[in-house]
Amino acid sequence: MNDDKDLFFSRNEIQKMSKKFPTPFHIYDEKGIRQNARRLFRAFDWVKGFKNYFAVKACPNPYIMKLLKEEGCGADCSSLPELMLSERIGLPGSEIMFTSNDTPAAEFKKAFDLGAIINLDDITMIPFLEENAGIPELISFRYNPGPLRRTADVNVIGNPEESKYGLTREQLFQAYKTMKTKGSKRFGLHTMIVSNELNRNALLETANMLFDLISDLSAKLKIHFEFVNLGGGIGIPYRPEQKAVDLEALGRSIRSAYTEKIENRGLAPLKIFMENGRVMTGPFGYLVTKAIHEKHIYKEYIGVDACMANLMRPGMYKAYHHITVLGKEKEKKDHKYDIVGSLCENNDKFAIDRMLPKIEMGDFLAIHNAGAHGHAMGFNYNGKLRSAELLKRGDGTIEMIRRAETPQDYFTTLDFKGSAFKDMSS
Repeated sequence: MNDDKDLFFSRNEIQKMSKKFPTPFHIYDEKGIRQNARRLFRAFDWVKGFKNYFAVKACPNPYIMKLLKEEGCGADCSSLPELMLSERIGLPGSEIMFTSNDTPAAEFKKAFDLGAIINLDDITMIPFLEENAGIPELISFRYNPGPLRRTADVNVIGNPEESKYGLTREQLFQAYKTMKTKGSKRFGLHTMIVSNELNRNALLETANMLFDLISDLSAKLKIHFEFVNLGGGIGIPYRPEQKAVDLEALGRSIRSAYTEKIENRGLAPLKIFMENGRVMTGPFGYLVTKAIHEKHIYKEYIGVDACMANLMRPGMYKAYHHITVLGKEKEKKDHKYDIVGSLCENNDKFAIDRMLPKIEMGDFLAIHNAGAHGHAMGFNYNGKLRSAELLKRGDGTIEMIRRAETPQDYFTTLDFKGSAFKDMSS
């Protein structure tokens, strides 16, 4: 969702809502999330056992995770709390993928006890896993292609050779051989190499790369792969001029590659997994905030009651997020503003030199595509408190799925009863 017409609420609805739930808040659209999940699963219904393991880091709210579970999604986790969230919403271990790095022993133990699919990030993790949890029957490894995968027009996650993630090609052969010797009987392969990618061919290239690798590993090691995890990375059109990935066309192109490189080589059945997060919830969440100050110096500034603590991406990555001034969707965008928050950092800006309709104090602004890596990346720097999360249900009702933080929450981990404060009144 990157256009004023994509809103699933009106100014009047937000004004009414804000009387019960003060701004700023994040709001998600249940109907949109469900329809989008169904579309992804339909695009890959040609392969038995397809599953998307929702990247919990994108939107770690159990209400969102539960509705995605109802649509067939599992959970892709990388920490103990994410494993606990997945357990809490009732996901069985087979529907939890644990892909972590620099992993503490307790997290491997929890994943092992849950029966989660453990996806190891490094060959040195094998003895660590064995010592602290055990050897699972099903094991997967994360592949880092390094110099074998460099494409100038693709949003590869940095330079693969500089990435801390995954095993080299040579290490993979040794890792699977070792796990087979230690008793693992079922195998999977994973990579995560692109991020926010809108180029369908780049996503297909990842599938081709993994299909070829599975062919080589299977032939040399005499093992059968149960699944391939293509990772996530399907992008969303943050800018109005961008186009969303055609999921149906992506499914068809990967099917052709699967037929050629898996079925025709006698490697089927091979389940296809993905771990999309951003594309699942990103377009269906907004940060809603209110204009509370204006400033006229060298530039024109509009101060809102949200800040970078509510949505880090613009300040941290210079990322574009479309902004709608609610109730003024049809007015001319003839005013140039920087839309800023109150953090004591000059990069606390949601937009720079953005052309928008004239903004008056009290206007509500909807910041688009905040349903992934939005609230999830919140923080308390400067004593800022994280905002509430709301869910617009399919029947139109609004449910608070996470309350806003309070000063009491901020202080709850501090001990004012210690010796340093014994002579001070409360």
